[in-house]
Amino acid sequence: MRIPNHIGIIPDGNRRWAVENGMTKDKGYDEGLDPGLKLFKLCEDIGIKEITYYGFTVDNTKRPKFQRLAFTEACINAVNLLSKENADLLVLGNTESDMFPKELIPFSIKRQRFGKGGIKVNFLVNYGWQWDLKDYLVQGGNKSNPFSSIKSRDISRVDLIIRWGGRRRLSGFLPLQSVYSDFYIIEDYWPDFKSQHLHDALNWYNVQDITLGG
Repeated sequence: MRIPNHIGIIPDGNRRWAVENGMTKDKGYDEGLDPGLKLFKLCEDIGIKEITYYGFTVDNTKRPKFQRLAFTEACINAVNLLSKENADLLVLGNTESDMFPKELIPFSIKRQRFGKGGIKVNFLVNYGWQWDLKDYLVQGGNKSNPFSSIKSRDISRVDLIIRWGGRRRLSGFLPLQSVYSDFYIIEDYWPDFKSQHLHDALNWYNVQDITLGG
């Protein structure tokens, strides 16, 4: 079976899950913590080399304050959970903005090894694609190697992106790394994560014709 080296995770549907379960929208974010850890452990067992989790975007910070505080706290808790695993962890996002949680700044300075290391884990927090590409677009970076001029230069090309919650859009997820990504949609909301979701996505990826334009 052909396993992707790098999987991107868009964990959508937390708010809709909360509403359908009789809660306010902000209560759905904490429900995504356990799925995130379960997915990490599955990827570890399978042999995935790199995972990128989409925490929250610059656009997400336009939501009501009580929701913003809830998803920010959930991201802090998620990173703290991952820091207890065997992982090489990097948090990436606009740290100059007040919307970036100060608790996560130490994780953003450089990639840190936790435990024995292993899977490269990238966690996008207060991320925006314009912010990521700004230096390249404004300064006219290296045309033959645009990755050298972007903020996310330490993140490799994404082979497979999996999005929960049924939406069919990238929402600005790592635009350069995603140009050749296969995109798999799961209708279930992220808090309803099941290990079968990942296995189904990998089985689907295994039969795709990966040519990278060749």
